Amino acid sequence: MFNNLSDKLDKAFHVLKGHGKITEINVAETLKEVRRALLDADVNFKTAKEFTKRVQEKALGQNVLTTLNPGQLMVKLVKDELTKLMGGETVGLNLKGSPTIILMSGLQGSGKTTFSGKLANFLKNKKAKQVLLVGCDVYRPAAINQLQVVGEQIGVAVYAEPENKNPVEIAKNAVKYAKTNGKNVVIIDTAGRLAVDEKMMHEISNIHKAIQPQETLFVVDAMTGQDAVNTAKAFNDILNFEGVVLTKLDGDTRGGAALSIKSVVDKPIKFIGTGEKMEAIAVFHPDRMAERILGMGDVVSLVEKAQEHYDEEEARRIQKKIAKNQFGFDDFLKQIQQIKKMGNMKDLVSMIPGVGKAMKDIDIDDNSFKGIEAIIHSMTIKERTQPKLINSSRKKRIAKGSGTTVQEVNQLLKQFTQMSKMMKMMQGGGSRKMMQMMQGLKG
Repeated sequence: MFNNLSDKLDKAFHVLKGHGKITEINVAETLKEVRRALLDADVNFKTAKEFTKRVQEKALGQNVLTTLNPGQLMVKLVKDELTKLMGGETVGLNLKGSPTIILMSGLQGSGKTTFSGKLANFLKNKKAKQVLLVGCDVYRPAAINQLQVVGEQIGVAVYAEPENKNPVEIAKNAVKYAKTNGKNVVIIDTAGRLAVDEKMMHEISNIHKAIQPQETLFVVDAMTGQDAVNTAKAFNDILNFEGVVLTKLDGDTRGGAALSIKSVVDKPIKFIGTGEKMEAIAVFHPDRMAERILGMGDVVSLVEKAQEHYDEEEARRIQKKIAKNQFGFDDFLKQIQQIKKMGNMKDLVSMIPGVGKAMKDIDIDDNSFKGIEAIIHSMTIKERTQPKLINSSRKKRIAKGSGTTVQEVNQLLKQFTQMSKMMKMMQGGGSRKMMQMMQGLKG
């Protein structure tokens, strides 16, 4: 996420490295590189120019704090301005309607239908809402079928009238259906076009007037840069939408849309899509995104993700097993499943301060657990509960059954033993031993 921009900003701050004081010359040199990094990320020229001007005004004349060097102070100033540029504060959905009507808008291929499903899943699971998805794309072949497949996948009802080619009528009928069937949120998926055109704008404007939604969201592909910002402006002139959704942030995103859209259309980014799974949706926090762009990680979001998938009962069960020295491969497999539920692995790693930058060039495959899972599934029930039984002949059988090598089986057994020891140490309150172990690793 924004790897290229992060790298270039990091290089820009190196200009100040070694200086004991912020001066007009070294600030100008740094901000020249910052502006270049923003333009390379496809940020609007005017936005980039105003951004660096504000940072310069704040930087000049400031004394370096005793705990900071000039580079660190500049990073803080840039972080604060990036946060402001992306909206300053988190803006949630207005869910006060009865039912709440959410109208999705955007170009074809921006990911509206998929995101409609993600949002429905989010509201159903996080906000305990009764959601109705509505198919109003009467042009794209199989658009309604796609929405129905998504609805079935997440357990949300879908309203559609396949024979009706009037999207305004479909939307109005869907709202009536929601009221009589106990649905308190209606998400309307509308048709997109390959480009902004008069017919498209007229149609979505008519839907908007007919149903008076509490929330109109503009869905934009984050990989399209300035084109996305220009399209957002055209839609906002017609719809005056409440917020923006950025999809495909897990791809090779330059960052221009995320950084420019608020300053151009003065509307907040409310959600981001971070992957293909239905759970890959996150509320947009400008301050956290600024920290991630600058390589500071995002511990708060990481903890939130962990808490979402934390099972207290399972944790207590594991704790008892560790205490009795009964932690086995079946328990290990459950822990892997919990981690996988948290989302894209590279995205999770990037949230750890310092680690994301260090591992930016390493390809972390979401399928990296498959080999481990295959090895465990190739073990007998007895071997999973009593790993010490696994001798050389058993290792050969396990390797053959899992399509791996004996070396890989040995590596997993070694890692499992080390992890079990560490968990036992933590369980027994051996903090001193743990610290000694950490010091040894550090050495």
